[in-house]
Amino acid sequence: MSAPQSSLDLRCYLVTSGIGRRTVEVAAAAAGAGAGVVQVRAKDASAAELLELTCAVAEAVRAANPATRVLVDDRPDVAWAARARGAAVHGVHLGQDDLPVEAARELLGSDAVIGLTTGTLELVRAAEELRGVIDYVGAGPFRLTPTKDSGREPLGVSGYGPLVAATTLPIVAIGDVTPADAAALAGTGVAGVALVRALMEAPEPGAVVRQVLKKL
Repeated sequence: MSAPQSSLDLRCYLVTSGIGRRTVEVAAAAAGAGAGVVQVRAKDASAAELLELTCAVAEAVRAANPATRVLVDDRPDVAWAARARGAAVHGVHLGQDDLPVEAARELLGSDAVIGLTTGTLELVRAAEELRGVIDYVGAGPFRLTPTKDSGREPLGVSGYGPLVAATTLPIVAIGDVTPADAAALAGTGVAGVALVRALMEAPEPGAVVRQVLKKL
């Protein structure tokens, strides 16, 4: 059984990059400004590096805003290890080729937040069959992005309406989303937007979060 979806604030969702102090600082600033989710993503980090980063982010985020959920990208084992250390880590976001969501749910327990990457109507319909195991889906790319090549065609604003209609799960738009895109995407019915570079490279991440929240 999944965590209650009503407890998730997906409107402004930070996906981190990097493994240095800047990553921790941006995560804390975003949480302090009201970002509901921080996903720790470091594709090139070792498991040990990702664990240390996750724990550091979790500590900083909890201090800034205890309501913000901290998720680990791809690695349920790292999320489990961080939780075992007592870190305020709430779950995991999985790709289509990662550990099956049922196994991640069994590992992390009923209170964990589990998200799943999609981006096509077929994938969203398949995700809907997992309702009760997962809590939300990410859908993208919104536009082509240098941070991740999914191999899928960009959805654009017009691509989200059919996906939203195909599932009862909340959808988060991702893929080079900027604050300027938030209002148009909100009009499609998505639950929120995930920002990577728009937050990680912002001089004032908190201001970006507040701008997005106003539009959603």
